[in-house]
Amino acid sequence: MAQWRITTKRRKICNGIMVEPDMTVEVVTTGVNPLTSNRGQLVADAFMRIYGIDAVKANILNTSDLEVLKIK
Repeated sequence: MAQWRITTKRRKICNGIMVEPDMTVEVVTTGVNPLTSNRGQLVADAFMRIYGIDAVKANILNTSDLEVLKIK
């Protein structure tokens, strides 16, 4: 299992949702990048759980808006 830290890079307002820089979530996968597996659903679920924002609606599930770092 791999643990990933996903952090927002910049402020963004899209579809009425404001994302601030340095918002961070952590997810665990079987070893693949969580943004590319299952269309980033694990990352979207983590942002909803922790910050209450819809990452899909905010259009941030991409490497331009998120930094993905493998922790373990």
